Amino acid sequence: MAQDHLFQPPVTVLFDLDGTLLNSLPGIRYSIVEAFHVCGLPMADIDLRSLIGPPIRTILSHLIVETSVQVSEQHLDCLERAFRASYDSEGWQKTYHYADAAAMLKQMNEQGLRLFVVSNKPRHVSLKILEKEGTLKYFDQIITRDSREPRYAGKYEMIRYVLTEQMIQPGDCLMVGDTMEDAEAAAAAGMQFCLMAHGYGDVPQNSNVPVALRLDSFANLMQWTDRSILMLEKEHRVD
Repeated sequence: MAQDHLFQPPVTVLFDLDGTLLNSLPGIRYSIVEAFHVCGLPMADIDLRSLIGPPIRTILSHLIVETSVQVSEQHLDCLERAFRASYDSEGWQKTYHYADAAAMLKQMNEQGLRLFVVSNKPRHVSLKILEKEGTLKYFDQIITRDSREPRYAGKYEMIRYVLTEQMIQPGDCLMVGDTMEDAEAAAAAGMQFCLMAHGYGDVPQNSNVPVALRLDSFANLMQWTDRSILMLEKEHRVD
């Protein structure tokens, strides 16, 4: 557990899903392998952990063995269709919360913190997984790239929507994620960032992107929010 910058008590917490709240690698791996089999394409021997985070089409483009087949939009169309068919029927069911995630969300909800999801994951699958895990009820809103048309360009646009639509001050927020995209979006929006080290990405220690907390588990994050609530209550008593 490490603290890079001074941590301020949040009243609103925004969460990424894949690699942050959800260990989605088993389900994604299952459906990617199925997609390459259905489309008859060779799949590169690459550690999927390093690819999780961007939209699935981007992930698939990195997995085609380019030496044996010239990558085309038709190949990607086939892979994306086959992946979504597999993931929507079976793959999503192999996705679970990381340890202590459900307990942490329950605790934050009981403490009165407002909780949001901002994720590249498709909305319908995000809702099904959170419902299966019993944690959908803790969130004020689930924002995904396909929550609107035209789609959000990325995490920063999703965060800005939450701040504007909910009339929330960025200084009152904490973004919890596992990738550089998450960290950069939080910094651009003017909010603190907590990096979950169990995820699929990283924000190097020497990065210019600010990281308020680097945590190995949600049990550690629960300790920080406990402290934050005590600090807020103390401030109110002083006022």
